[in-house]
Amino acid sequence: MTSVVAEKAEGAQPRKDEKKNIKCVVWDLDNTVWDGILLEDPQVRLREEVVATLRTLDERGILHSIASRNEPELAMAKLREFGIDEYFLYPQIHWGNKSASIEAVAKSLNFGIDAIAFVDDQPFERDEVRFAHPKVLCIDAAEAHRMVELPELNPRFITDDSRVRRRMYQADIERKTVEDAHQGSPDEFLASLGMQFVISRAQEEDLKRAEELTVRTNQLNATGYTYSYDELAAFRQSPNHDLLIAGLNDKYGTYGKIGLALVERTADVWTLKLLLMSCRVMSRGVGTVLLNYILQRARDAGARFRAEFVSTDRNRQMYITYKFAGFREVERLGATSVLENDYSNVQNFPPYIDVQIDV
Repeated sequence: MTSVVAEKAEGAQPRKDEKKNIKCVVWDLDNTVWDGILLEDPQVRLREEVVATLRTLDERGILHSIASRNEPELAMAKLREFGIDEYFLYPQIHWGNKSASIEAVAKSLNFGIDAIAFVDDQPFERDEVRFAHPKVLCIDAAEAHRMVELPELNPRFITDDSRVRRRMYQADIERKTVEDAHQGSPDEFLASLGMQFVISRAQEEDLKRAEELTVRTNQLNATGYTYSYDELAAFRQSPNHDLLIAGLNDKYGTYGKIGLALVERTADVWTLKLLLMSCRVMSRGVGTVLLNYILQRARDAGARFRAEFVSTDRNRQMYITYKFAGFREVERLGATSVLENDYSNVQNFPPYIDVQIDV
């Protein structure tokens, strides 16, 4: 067993990622994305260095939105004219505070406020946002061309999921539009999606995405831990551990790899050391599929089943998930709650999901 696996199997806490990771850049428009004030000069000039930054960050999987005091129809028409409207998700174009706009973007994307950066040419606007949201990274528009060099905007790996992240979120918007217009029950809508949930052992080519999931996922991460590529590779090769990764697809396209679990196995006890699920699938009724699959396997193996939980400022939903699944606390190791399941409430997979097992 490698030293990394041995250390963590004995209960040592994995490292926490200290680098702030920005998931979305929110842009002002006037004298930021373009030179000039649109309401005063309809012939504003697009800043080419901004376009280059948009494209580079988009390729890294970093999303973009807008917080602008402007006329929405006029501003969106100008963005379409410039051919860059597709980059911006949930644009906030109105006469309200920029801080409120940024909060709305974060809520729409289901991101923590500390995952947002804000670019504006006006010191007053940046200060207003900084006062309301101290964890937002505020950037002077004059520095936009240097943003691609910031460590907060440089993920360690660029994965296949990263490259298509914006398109996956755009597909989510389309799903939400259809869902809002749906007249039947929620389960009927979910059934109409034709979802396929695929559980497999993580392969070497999955490890970059697996590390990315631990870094990016906060609300639906049972421990809040992050793991490096090398640590995950060691677990993947360990005979005493299962590293499982889950993907989700439906008729609108792929959600990508959205779930990760790490199970430590002994002859008598299986321990779920890590369970996380991308926040993008919270409303799809798939949050317990991976957990119940592991529960079924452990029960069939005749082992007791435990799970580790570490409370953070964001992951209460995971604790609720464990409680509803029948877990109860049996031990406390520092900040770690050790929970146990007696298999009295193991659920079948939802009927609206085609679960495919490839382990």
